Formats: sequence, structure tokens, C-alpha cells
Amino acid sequence: MEKKTQKTQPVTQEQSKILSKPRIFFGLLFIVFAGILTISFISYLINWKSDQSQAGALLDKTIKSSNIFGKMGQWLGKIFIYESIGVAAFIVAFLFVVFGTMILKKKIFKPWMTFGHSLFFICWLPIFFGAVTKGQSVLCGVYGYQIMDTMVSMIGSVGLWVVLFVSIALYFILEFNLRPSSIKNKLDSLNENTIGRVKAMMPNSDEDFEADQQLAVEEEIQPEQKITVQEVVSTPKKTEIIPEIKIEEPKLDPIVTPNQTSFNEEKEVKIDFSAPVNLPVNAPVSLPKTTPQDAFDVKVNSNNSVDDISFKVEVAPVIDIVDDADRQSQDLVDKHGLYDHRLDLAKFQMPPLDLLKDYGNEEISINKEELEENKNKIVGLLKNFNVGIAEIKATIGPTVTLYEIVPEAGIRVASIKKLQDDIALNLSALGIRIIAPMPGKGTIGIEVPRKNPTMVSMRSVIASQKFQNTDMDLPVVFGKTISNEVFMADLSKMPHLLMAGATGQGKSVGINAILTSLLYKKHPSELKFVMVDPKKVELSLYSKIERHYLAKLPDSDDAIITDTNKVINTLNSLCIEMDQRYDLLKNAFCKNLKEYNKKFSERKLNPENGHRYLPYIVLVVDEFADLIMTAGKEVELPIARLAQLARAVGIHLIVATQRPSVNVITGMIKANFPARAAFRVISSVDSRTILDSTGADQLIGKGDMLYFNGNEILRLQCAFVDTPEVERLAEYIGEQKGYASAFMLPEFVSEDGASSVGAFDPNEKDVLFEEAARIIVSTQQGSTSMLQRQLKLGYNRAGRIMDQLEASGLVGGFNGAKAREVLISDLHSLEQFLEDLRN
Repeated sequence: MEKKTQKTQPVTQEQSKILSKPRIFFGLLFIVFAGILTISFISYLINWKSDQSQAGALLDKTIKSSNIFGKMGQWLGKIFIYESIGVAAFIVAFLFVVFGTMILKKKIFKPWMTFGHSLFFICWLPIFFGAVTKGQSVLCGVYGYQIMDTMVSMIGSVGLWVVLFVSIALYFILEFNLRPSSIKNKLDSLNENTIGRVKAMMPNSDEDFEADQQLAVEEEIQPEQKITVQEVVSTPKKTEIIPEIKIEEPKLDPIVTPNQTSFNEEKEVKIDFSAPVNLPVNAPVSLPKTTPQDAFDVKVNSNNSVDDISFKVEVAPVIDIVDDADRQSQDLVDKHGLYDHRLDLAKFQMPPLDLLKDYGNEEISINKEELEENKNKIVGLLKNFNVGIAEIKATIGPTVTLYEIVPEAGIRVASIKKLQDDIALNLSALGIRIIAPMPGKGTIGIEVPRKNPTMVSMRSVIASQKFQNTDMDLPVVFGKTISNEVFMADLSKMPHLLMAGATGQGKSVGINAILTSLLYKKHPSELKFVMVDPKKVELSLYSKIERHYLAKLPDSDDAIITDTNKVINTLNSLCIEMDQRYDLLKNAFCKNLKEYNKKFSERKLNPENGHRYLPYIVLVVDEFADLIMTAGKEVELPIARLAQLARAVGIHLIVATQRPSVNVITGMIKANFPARAAFRVISSVDSRTILDSTGADQLIGKGDMLYFNGNEILRLQCAFVDTPEVERLAEYIGEQKGYASAFMLPEFVSEDGASSVGAFDPNEKDVLFEEAARIIVSTQQGSTSMLQRQLKLGYNRAGRIMDQLEASGLVGGFNGAKAREVLISDLHSLEQFLEDLRN
């Protein structure tokens, strides 16, 4: 079968010469520069003491240098040897030689192996000479002296030599394969060869040495066996250039004894296309038995003559497993591109950093006197209680300083932990917290508040590279850790956050920091907020972004929910939204929201079947305790259901409360909120309620917080964002083009909604209906909260009675924050009205 090959125009000799000239020039340039470096280094090592004071005066003509290459050579020696890596600078010159040979395409060195060995010696050779000369010689350089001095101060001279010996030993073991198993195999092989040679020299030996047997086999093979074979062509007298077949004898195993007259063996056939020769057609040839290798079959005639050589190239067929739906979606992508969910608000601009206030320099200032004073007090106090300390170090954070101590052997951790109050008394500080032991470390931590704490602004953490370059789905930046690092978490991985803290300790600022970080990172088409604010003042600033980021019920006027009855309906509506999303994920065969949106963007889901792009929904509840007090189980159950199931469909909860008591944060809620943020609380009981551990009661307030992610507790300084900054951010977003309305949640109809208004049934009225009517008429105030107080009812029952009073015509409709209008003016008229209802 003929194969059509595409002919390319060959590169001429003149073109190849033109292309090779720059390569030769730069290759030789690197090699010459390596020689200059080497000679300069040698000359510098000989005369460095006399020229050391003159190394910096390059332009001063009155100063002469004894270096072979003058002041430039002296300068190169000082830079590479004295101020850097010492005698290891010669390896740098060697690397230039390697680069030159690579450019010249001379395969003298193996590049990656050479670079690896060079890097090892550049790192360890200065340290080795520093240890040998104790830093008193130029051979180690500044790098070798500094590393040697640091290691000696940490692990001592003996430890330094142990590290050097282990490093060098590991290098030779890995490089020369000096493992015990390989050494044993080499010794065994050497012993077998020696014994075989001795036995072969003995008379009447039944074994032939393997090398002799191999030599005998090679002598039996005639020179004619190493020949060439060509394809059979149509013209008998025509000669062609054909590939050469070389026969190589394999290693004989086992060795044949002299008593055997013949043996069967398989010879390896290798086809070499590099040395073609001419051979007449039908030349006789003697070939051993071969086996097919790879994709080539060599056919040999039984009478030791070649009839034909055929080459079979087998190519596995490409199996098309793309179904019609995938092919159709790919066609749509090729035609229209991926679905862009930002297209409706394509001109939306993300908020700039200028909206946040710049508080100036926020670098941490180190007060050595304060550190030394606290260290001496801690060491002295522990010594008074017979607690010895082997080592102590300090880590300075924005708000607190962490002192890590290593107790002496035999000291119990509990004996240090119980001294928390004594240490606080001795340091005259508030908020001493002892971490015994620190997770992942063999130390005990003592957190001491700083006298002059540093504020962490929201602008500094938003502008950090860690936040700007993050690939988290819902990045939430809290602030900075004790080590002054920006701390971030992914809300989609939490997947819900429970916040608690006393009044004025930074809880509302923490909520604003979370919302600000999400607004700076997510487009309005990717994120929606459901905000519940019973206090009516904390989250009202975000009402300006209603058409961009907020979600609400269809019949709701305000997106910021303040009415408890509407909160219940909203939570149940979110449960309906969750169930609908799970149905969409089930039909799309997806496990989470990210996979679903990816499929939808790739146009693999048909919008005519109800599929749509699903944004993340974040429910923010500012005061959860008030909801529990007024609604109880009607709020707790949907909250628990959302916390259990909603994470996979992109619905996440942020619940905050001022009173973290057990009747507010119940076990069902805590079990589904693994991520918790605790600001300062009053008692250790509240700290255990929120964190299952003490420590929140030892915080100092003003944004000082503990974050628990299910594994360990981290102390953070929450970023500060002021109210004017939030207003500027909301105004900037609100002034841009938004959607026609807020994101509409599914409509929820309560169980008593169908018969509450306009369809009053006297047989289904509450037993306290008449008593409630008398209270309403006597006070002329149609208030549900008054019915709660007077009749000692829960909000739900009082609300149902008020709906029945409205349906019967006693009171008017809902009038916002004002009380309902009472339609009957006196008790006498009321009695007649009630009598008519009874009949």
C-alpha cells in the first residue's frame, strides 16, 4: 500500500551556516567568560588580603590591583567568593561551561543531573569549609559563615558535624547506589564469578564458565550471519538500498553442559535503518528463529532463504464514545461559545480599593523592653513554682504576643496550665490565654496582650496578594493571625459559620468584614444574600444593593427582613429553593453546585427543561437569639434543615448571636456548624457553648477573636471596616445598573394562610379568641405583642389569633410597624358581635 508523504523543502547548507553562527558565538562567549571567572577567582584567593580594601574603588586610577584581570577580577572575586559562597564560586564558573556546551549542542554533560549536583555543592561546600575553618577563612564566604554560625548556636558544633556527615553520606548513597541491598548483590555476583572461574580451571569440571561458553557461541556464528536482507522487487537485476538486520546473541541462561549436543534458543533480531547497503536480489541467508517484536513481523522461509519481509504497522482504531447530547452541546459551544452568566450585567465594575479607608502604616513595631520584661516575669514566676524552662521564644502579632516555652523534662503540662491566673497577675495584663500543648508543636503557648496593639484595616487584607490571587469559591477574609499573616477561609468549604460575642466586642464588624470580602470578589450573578436583621439597624446599609446582590420573597417589600413572621416564611422558602435545586442536580447527574454550573456553562443542560445558572445564596442572621425567643422551633427546624442539606446546592448560613446560651445554640444547630467564630464573651460557660472549649472569655475585645474550624482554635485580629466604608461600598454598587428586581425566592404559603384572612370559620376559632377580643377592644390597640404579654402566649399562637380577629372583622389589616386599627369601639358592641358569631 502506497503512502503519500508531504515533501518539505530541505534547509540548504548556506542557511544552516547562517543559523549556527549566533549559537557558536554565544556558546564560545559563555565558555570564555567561565575561564575569566576561574582565573579571577584563583588570583583573588592568592591576593585577597592585600586587595580587600581596594575592591570597591573601581574608577580610582591611582589604586592598582594585583589580580590578573585587574579591578574587575578583584570585584568578581569579592562578589562571588568573599560576600557570597566562598570556594563554591568555582562551581558557578563550571555552570557557565555547561551552558556553553548546551548552546553549542555538545552532549558532554547531562544538564539536569549536573545542575542538581552543582546545587548540592553550592549549598553545602561553604558550610563545610565554615565548619572546618570556624569561619576564619575566605573559603566559606559570608553565606557559609552565617549558616554555620546559626547552626552552631542552635545545635552546637557536634550537631553541625552530624548534619554535614549525614548530608554527605546521603548524597553518596543516592548517587552511587550504596544501599546495603545493592552492595550485597554486587558482592554475591563477584563471588559467583570467582567461584565459576576456579571451577572452570579444575579438571573434570562439569561446569563451563559463562564467559568461555559465550566465547564458544560467538565462534560458532559465521561472519556470513551478519548480513543484510532486501525486499523482493519486480526486476531481478536491480539493486536497492535496504535496511540492515543485525543478529546479536543473547545471554545464555542456563549454561549448556558438554553432554548436550544441541539446544534451542531465541535470538534477538534488531532492525537498524542507519547503515543501508546494496545487495543482489535472492541472496541466500541463514537466520535463526525469530519472534515478532512491536509492530514488525519478519517472515523467514523454512529452508533458510528469505522469500519476503513484510512490515505491519498496527494502529488502534479511535473509538468515538461521544454521545449525541455531548456532540450537540459541543456544537453549541463552537457556535455561541460558553454560556456567560455575567452577560446581563456585563458592564458591572467590581468595587475599587479606594472605597476603603487607608489607615497608614500598619507594620508591627517591636518593643524589645516589653518583650524582655514579659519574658523575665514568665520565667521568674514559673521558677517560683518549680517549673523549669528549657527554651522560650516570642511571636509578635497585631494584638497579642505569643510566648512559646519548652519545659524541662519531667514537668507536667497541667502544672503550667493551672498557673494562668498567677501569670495574669504577675504580668498585670488582661486576657492571658495558655495553650497547653500547642497543636502540632512540642511547646506550650502563653498569649499576652500587647500594650500598644496594631489595628488591622479591611483595606490591608483586601489588597493582599493572598486575597487578590485566591481561587476559592467564596473567599472570606477575617483578618490576621498572631504571626501577622492574612487569614482566609472558603465559606463553601466551611460550609456554615456560627458567630457569637458579647455586645460591643466586634461581632457586627466581623459580619461586615465577611460581607465586604464577598462583595469584592463575586459578581452579582454569582452570589445572593438573604439578610435577617431583627435589630433593624445593623444590615440596613445593604438595602442599596437590593437589585444586585439581595434575595427576597415575591410579596415582600423590603429585602432586609426584620419581621419575625416573614423570617419564618423566608426560611421555609429557602428550604423549597433547596429542594428544587436538588431536583435540578439529580436530573443533571451532578453532586454539587460547582459541577452543575460548569455543565450549564458548557451548554450541556437544556434551559427548556428548567435548568438555569444557580448563584450561591448566603443567609445572614444578625441576632439569632431574638428569633429563638419569639418563634422558637419554627425558626430552629428550618435552620437545622438548611444546615444539614443545603451545602451541596450552594446555600450557606452565617448565624450570629449575642447570647450563646444552650437554649439558643442547641445541639442540633452546633452539630451542623463546624466553623465557629467567637468574640469576647462574659463567662467560660458561654465559651464552651460556642467553641466546646474555654478561651473566648479571656479575649480582650475590639475584634480579638477565636476561630474554630473543627480541628484547631486560631486566635485572630478581625479586620476593621467602619460604617462610612460600608456606605461608600453600597453606594458604589447601587449606582450601577442592576437587575429589574431582587432575586426572587420561591413563594411559601403557610399552613394557616389559606383560612386565615377572608375565610373565618367560627368553629375553628381559638379558645382564647373571645378573651383576646376583649383585650383588643378595651385597650383599642391591635398589637400581637400585647396579646403575647397579656395572655402569656407564644408569637405563633398570638399571630394566629390576630389573623382570626382580622378575618372576623374586629381589627384591620397589617399596618407595618404600627398597631392594627380596632374596628369595634366599646365592649357592649363587642358582646353583641360575639353573640352573633356564636349563633
